[in-house]
Amino acid sequence: MRQNEVRNILKQGGTVINGWLGIPSPVAAENMAQANWDSLTVDLQHGLVDYPDAVTMFQAITTTSTVPLARVPWLEPGIIMKLLDAGAYGIVCPMINSRAECEAFVGACRYAPVGYRSFGPVRATWYAGADYWQHANETILTMAMIETRKAVDNLDEILSVPGLDAIYVGPSDLALSIGCRPGFPPEDKVVDVIKVIVEAAKRHNVFAGIHCGSTKMANEMIGYGYQFITMLADNALLASAAKQAVAELRGLESDKGKTAGPY
Repeated sequence: MRQNEVRNILKQGGTVINGWLGIPSPVAAENMAQANWDSLTVDLQHGLVDYPDAVTMFQAITTTSTVPLARVPWLEPGIIMKLLDAGAYGIVCPMINSRAECEAFVGACRYAPVGYRSFGPVRATWYAGADYWQHANETILTMAMIETRKAVDNLDEILSVPGLDAIYVGPSDLALSIGCRPGFPPEDKVVDVIKVIVEAAKRHNVFAGIHCGSTKMANEMIGYGYQFITMLADNALLASAAKQAVAELRGLESDKGKTAGPY
């Protein structure tokens, strides 16, 4: 079976640089994959992506060595299994708030006897190899999102679930749940909780990831011990670059008007 390089980087103590895809386009996914991310996560929760889009995006990503991951819309076993069958090498599951929810999530990602994932890997076998079924349980990454006050209250119970590889912090939902504004950069109160989460993950030998709004924030999170770092998303990066280019050009035009005489 093809190795999961994200898992390898995490085990070696490195940092995974993860990209985020919300534009439902294999062309956009292929373009992003050319940027040499360690992994790209196809977002079916808040992006505009549906399952058929995700399949073509996985195909585009796997023209490179970038590892394909997916965030599911919710804790629903059917879509988790379909995305794994389509070739996702890891699943990010939102709003995991209890041990029972985490057990249900991990179980959906694992074949029997340790889980209840139904067999039928379809494209996953084409991507990963004929022996996929033999090694999938120890290769596929499970990442439970910690993004509510309730999840933080139940953190030790969640982190002790067998088969949970990593947690992933959603700073905006976390902020809302503790009475702060969503968005970046997070308020100090949110950062304090972010630090608590990563320290708990370290105690349980669970990898920690987080969504970041800037390279400055990303470097701060790495300093706290986060090993899986997402920088914004394709649509946000596109919008930011476009706005910056237009602003710079308008600035140049404005400067020309100020310094040049009549023609």
